[in-house]
Amino acid sequence: MATADDQRRLYRVDIRVFLVAITCAMAASFILGVSLAPVPILDDNMRSTLIYSSPSSPSVRDEFFKISEEDIASVEEKHLPAGQHLLVDIEYVDEDFLNSEERLSKAMVDTVKESGLHMLSYHCHALVPSGVSCVGVLLESHISFHTWPAEGVITLDLFTCGSKPLLPAVETIERLFGIPNTKNPDQKIHTQWSHELRGFRPEEEVKKNYLADSSDLSLWVLSPLEMYSKKRVYSGRTKFQQVDIWDLVELVDTPSYEDVIKYNMTPGDTRLNSPEYSTPDRLLFLDGTIQSVYSSEHVYHEALVHPAMFAHPNPKNVVILGGGEGATLREVLKHKTVEAAIMLEIDEELIPIVREHLASMSDCSDLFGRADNCFDDKLADLKFTDGRQWFVDQYGASSSVVPQYKELDIIILDALDPEDGSEISNQLYSDESFVDALINSLSEEGILVIQIGTAASIDDPRPDFGLYKQREFLFKLIEANPTIEAMFVYEEAHCGFMEPHAFLIACKSANCRSRWYARSDQVDFQIYERIVRTHSKKRALTFYDGTTQRSYQWPKKGWETVYCRREPMPFECAYRTMDRNSGLFELDLDDEKQSSLRVSIETDEKGEAVSKLFATVDIPKGSFILSEDMASSLMINSRNFEGLKGNVEAGGDNVSVISDLLAFFEEYAHESGASGSNQHYVEVGGSVFVRRSENEGDVNIVRWLPPHPEGKRPKFSPVYERHRMSFDLFLVASKDINAGDEIVMSHKTWVN
Repeated sequence: MATADDQRRLYRVDIRVFLVAITCAMAASFILGVSLAPVPILDDNMRSTLIYSSPSSPSVRDEFFKISEEDIASVEEKHLPAGQHLLVDIEYVDEDFLNSEERLSKAMVDTVKESGLHMLSYHCHALVPSGVSCVGVLLESHISFHTWPAEGVITLDLFTCGSKPLLPAVETIERLFGIPNTKNPDQKIHTQWSHELRGFRPEEEVKKNYLADSSDLSLWVLSPLEMYSKKRVYSGRTKFQQVDIWDLVELVDTPSYEDVIKYNMTPGDTRLNSPEYSTPDRLLFLDGTIQSVYSSEHVYHEALVHPAMFAHPNPKNVVILGGGEGATLREVLKHKTVEAAIMLEIDEELIPIVREHLASMSDCSDLFGRADNCFDDKLADLKFTDGRQWFVDQYGASSSVVPQYKELDIIILDALDPEDGSEISNQLYSDESFVDALINSLSEEGILVIQIGTAASIDDPRPDFGLYKQREFLFKLIEANPTIEAMFVYEEAHCGFMEPHAFLIACKSANCRSRWYARSDQVDFQIYERIVRTHSKKRALTFYDGTTQRSYQWPKKGWETVYCRREPMPFECAYRTMDRNSGLFELDLDDEKQSSLRVSIETDEKGEAVSKLFATVDIPKGSFILSEDMASSLMINSRNFEGLKGNVEAGGDNVSVISDLLAFFEEYAHESGASGSNQHYVEVGGSVFVRRSENEGDVNIVRWLPPHPEGKRPKFSPVYERHRMSFDLFLVASKDINAGDEIVMSHKTWVN
């Protein structure tokens, strides 16, 4: 019989054994658990579910999944501190579905599975009084959502690491979570979503990634969440580039003119304020860079093509570099003078894509004498080749090839923006041999037009710095070519891009300046004469006309500002504005007391009456003289002179008034300093009283802008183009003029 001590001793031994056994069991369980770590879902037999209730939630669902070694290996890659983030908001969803924890969790699991991702576990709460929140842990990262059943809304968040594309998951999510409202079947499911690249990646990888936040595709389509609809029309890769076509409707969009007719809307119709009835805008992206916006592509392509075409007297052979959509070709084929439209496109696979999904861009069916599709027209010569290499081989300095086309009248470079920064862009805009080959191929009156990307801003740095340095390098290459006589830069704000788009024209003949500066009525007449008719009787040009051309004739302030940041600063930049410290001295025939000048009629040595102009006050050197009168000068061109002379020859004595007018013009008209402009200014104010002297010692007023130090105005200067009239007209005192002194100018004042 055991004593009390023996019983206590046995009790202590039993506890030790028990603790050892428990410890061993826990260790074994831990080891077993680690060896069978959770992995992605494979089938329903490899997961376990725990459902329980809590005071704040009717039910909670936890589910855990096993994974295989094969699945782990399939997602093993170098994981950078970066990922993809997809946000999806859906409204007008069925209320019962949004309140069903079971159905929602199944939709989440199916989404993960169909997207090729791997679920580790998830945790769901059914909330009071309604709604469900779920979060799922993925091998790649996570998925989560929350619902508002009464409002029919669910918001979902999916984040993954790794390189597997997330964009295809959008359609999967819409299908599995966008369950139509059974109580109101007329309501259509509406989805808004956003895709972002998150984290940090090597710079080179970001440049090559067409989904990067810096790409136009991300900026226009993927990133904005508050978009009424985004539909992917096409996405694929050719041998040369990634091609994406999207249909977009923004929340602020309202029905267009065509939409109003289509839906028979009337004043007060509530649909007029709804994006639901707006035709989607179709956008084309190449390697993530925006190329065309359907609603405004006519503006862009007409602005690219027609200013250059009408600056040429008779364009026959036209070459297009790029322009794979066919719209540039379409605009060229609208000209009657064209005999050959050569299109150099490196990517042959792109053509069938745009013919199917962007058919209107190559539609020539309404043009008389043209094929239904522009690509099929007899004048179109499509060459699927590297345009840069084609020009160097055919027209390069060392080329021994006899070109197929001896001379080209117009070259249209419709390729990547200079600021694109890609390898192709760098080759196009910085290759001197290529630029020289382009210019060498041009005829005597030949013109080169290039789309040069986003227009300059007054906030831009020095042009050879920063984002647009490639463009400045291109400008310098063209300026350095001795055969180029004139360059013009212009911009169009209605191309559909986020900022005004710019274009450059370079002419081998200074005569193109007279056509570039043509009056709006002259351009309109040329359009009537040279543009083909249409079967529909509609105008072939939807945007470009004489008034549009008029707006292109003065470069915007940003171009002048950036140009004057060149180092050293160009000579003419010092004359961009009239010096406010300089006085203005005018002739006032109605108020002699207020007038700084007076007219005196005197008799010369021959006894003839002559007029002279005298100062009534002291005039300091550098002061502006007769500015108001000079600004009132009559502007005419050489054709006006020739027409008047023809009238005199035909009319004889019956047109003596015209003869007298011509005599006045001969004495008081002077030619513009802009070479090739053929513009003349006829002085009609007080300057006609100023004596012209051959004795330079008598001269005390001169042109405001002195002759250029290099003896000739530069080929490219937004300053000269913007201020050409002021530079052609304004006069200043070349020395101090005392009261009572005669005002005298040189007889060579207006000689250029």
